[in-house]
Amino acid sequence: MHVLLFGPVPPPHGGVQTHVMALAGFLRGTGVRVSIMNITRHRKAEQDGEYYPTSIGGVLSRMAQLRPDVLHIHLGGNLTPRGLGLCAACGHWPRAISLMTFHSGGYPTSPAGRAATPRSMAGLALRSLDHLIAVNPEIEDLFHRFGVPPARTSVLEPHSDTPTPTHEPLPPLLADFVAQHRPLFVAVGGLEPEYCVPLQIEAMTAMVRALPGAGLVVIGTGSQEQELRARVAVSPVRNHILLAGDVPHRLTLRAIAEADLFLRITAYDGDSLSVREALNLGVPVLASDNGMRPNGVLLVSPLAPDAVARRAIEVVTAPVPARRVSPGSDGDRNLGRVLALYQRLRSDRA
Repeated sequence: MHVLLFGPVPPPHGGVQTHVMALAGFLRGTGVRVSIMNITRHRKAEQDGEYYPTSIGGVLSRMAQLRPDVLHIHLGGNLTPRGLGLCAACGHWPRAISLMTFHSGGYPTSPAGRAATPRSMAGLALRSLDHLIAVNPEIEDLFHRFGVPPARTSVLEPHSDTPTPTHEPLPPLLADFVAQHRPLFVAVGGLEPEYCVPLQIEAMTAMVRALPGAGLVVIGTGSQEQELRARVAVSPVRNHILLAGDVPHRLTLRAIAEADLFLRITAYDGDSLSVREALNLGVPVLASDNGMRPNGVLLVSPLAPDAVARRAIEVVTAPVPARRVSPGSDGDRNLGRVLALYQRLRSDRA
């Protein structure tokens, strides 16, 4: 069996990238041939079965050359015309079974998600696929509102295991910051509006006032990077904030393990992989309430700097530490379920 995965390939390192690479590694470990086609603007040299087409023509040409048995698309964010076009192309590709995993937990409650109908372009494109995988029940319900029959949908959590942080040193700037600040707050996400980084920068003023040694590390890149660096530069607590940029996943885990509190403060969010990783590392998590946080996550409301600062200070100064060890998740097992789904769909097609 030859599986062609469509999705983002690191760098940058994010939850969907981590899941795609974990699935590829798992499948290869079982003897399955895997190719990966990057569908983002980020490019590097083609190697080890990874391909970086620059146009839809390049995508189709490579698909024809590879002749895969399974086409599995991984999308996050919004259901864009480009992503839906890829779904339609894969759904009508001859002799291959087609699937899509949608990783965007915030989409079902967005205006576009609330307006979902079977007659929409998204409904037509999604119904062309053999199967759809949701990372939570809200996304599965969205699929049904697009007219996809329940028999052609599944809920499978994204890959998440109990990570072992590397002993490899952190990058010098990050290592120095971690060594000099306690308590240490770590946030991982894109430098995009939905990740509320300005709110967290503002909250640090009150946090440093109460905890003079406190520091905030934000790991990730995005369209707001220059704007946020300018904001940090004029902050009265600029020496207590580090925008670390993109950090390899193994080192991100190392940084999370060093944290006194992991922050996931977002305007909307799905089943965040980084939240599960922090819990599995025994690091307390303070997050905005998206209605589907795992057990053990501490919630903050309203979504305002003063509320975030107050709640974060309460957590790190509590007499009994909030640190806990999660019993883990079904993430590894779910990789096996994806393979079983491929096998079942191929059997049904035969």
